Amino acid sequence: MSIFTYVIIFMMKKLKETTKKFIELNGFSELTNVQKEVLKYTSSHKDVVALSKTGTGKTHAYLIPIMEMINPQSDKTQVLISVPTRELAYQVNQNAQLMKEVFPELRIQLLSGGTDKKKAIDKMEKTPHIVIGTPGRIKDLFVSNVLRVDFVQMFVIDEADMTLEFGFLEDIDIVFSHMVKDPEVLCFSATFPEDLAVFVRKYLNNTKIIRVEDKKRDPRINHVLINCKHKEYKEVAYDILKGFKPYVCLIFANTKDEADETYAYFTEKGVKALLIHGGLDSRSRQKAIKDLQAKKYSYVIASDVASRGIDIDGISHVISMGLPKQLPFYMHRAGRTGRNEKDGTCFLLYKETDIPAIKELNKKGINFTAREYKNGSWKEANNPTKKKQIKVNVEEKEIVKTLYRKNEKVKPNYKKKKNRQVEQIKRRKRREMIQAKIKEERVERYKQKQRERGQK
Repeated sequence: MSIFTYVIIFMMKKLKETTKKFIELNGFSELTNVQKEVLKYTSSHKDVVALSKTGTGKTHAYLIPIMEMINPQSDKTQVLISVPTRELAYQVNQNAQLMKEVFPELRIQLLSGGTDKKKAIDKMEKTPHIVIGTPGRIKDLFVSNVLRVDFVQMFVIDEADMTLEFGFLEDIDIVFSHMVKDPEVLCFSATFPEDLAVFVRKYLNNTKIIRVEDKKRDPRINHVLINCKHKEYKEVAYDILKGFKPYVCLIFANTKDEADETYAYFTEKGVKALLIHGGLDSRSRQKAIKDLQAKKYSYVIASDVASRGIDIDGISHVISMGLPKQLPFYMHRAGRTGRNEKDGTCFLLYKETDIPAIKELNKKGINFTAREYKNGSWKEANNPTKKKQIKVNVEEKEIVKTLYRKNEKVKPNYKKKKNRQVEQIKRRKRREMIQAKIKEERVERYKQKQRERGQK
């Protein structure tokens, strides 16, 4: 038995009875690796940055330490939990409500955007012990002097990389800079981009960065490539539905408009589907999440708001209609399935221009099979990652950078602009190749003349 195991056993014995009861109420027979690691360091009052994959139990990795430190008898707000989307805030709030089974007097307040600010203020009749919300709404109520943060003992930033990607750093900065006491800070993230490193250096003290592997909980996903050829994504997505029977199938579109178009197309074809994206009002989005959790629909069409943090058990299949603008989001999409030791399938619908990016994903360890659904059965198809030479050349790398730039805001007609940029790259590379060939031929002619002179 390792020293780490002894530490965990000792630590578990020292947990408060209320915390143990909360763990039992969640039905946990054992804690996940990230939960054990975070608990170990929060017990030592260290700030923590936990880097862990989707589905490893990150939400309870901070709810359990909160149970250890919360004081329901106090009249102060002691915990602030920041999450980047309304859907995730709603879900975290659902998980946190179980804490009231242990502490009936505990007050937990959900604050999220999309609802009227006055209604949010009216709801806060008493000072909550725990606040869960999106950065913008938390900042609004703080600036309005409705929410006090000077007694906060623990500040949790969930999906920290996504929080920074969405541009919420300024909102967090305003709130954080007014915390009189130094709270214990817990950051949870799937990746560790440079922006997050800057944030950590600015705000965290006595920081422990932990990278948690949990092979037992790694998603078990079969990645399947489907070539769209001349067809639209929505057409191919509909075509392949006949080839499998999902428990729940999550279908990702790259934009709200594309999600709306796909939803309309499916409805026209008689497919009953649920629609979730950022363009819906708050009530519609909350109802959609409830319907999804209740498994009322087998098909769900969503934008990337559902790719991070939304933990719905029973998603057996994912369809990605093209690659997201930021390549890492593909794994967040795929990670909605194959969870809790169950098998899942992610279909990636692609076009010719996506092949360089697919090869990049392949180099990062994602193994794709290629198939097509034709005449009522699945058949093997040409796999662009299985060619003899899968090394990505300079031209392909440049195209990938052009198509999938990090943190780039989507503007009108951006697809046409991207396609023009790709064509410019290809034309330039062809010119360079021709010029190199001409130069090579000139050198060869010069050498031939030199050889002829030598013979004379």
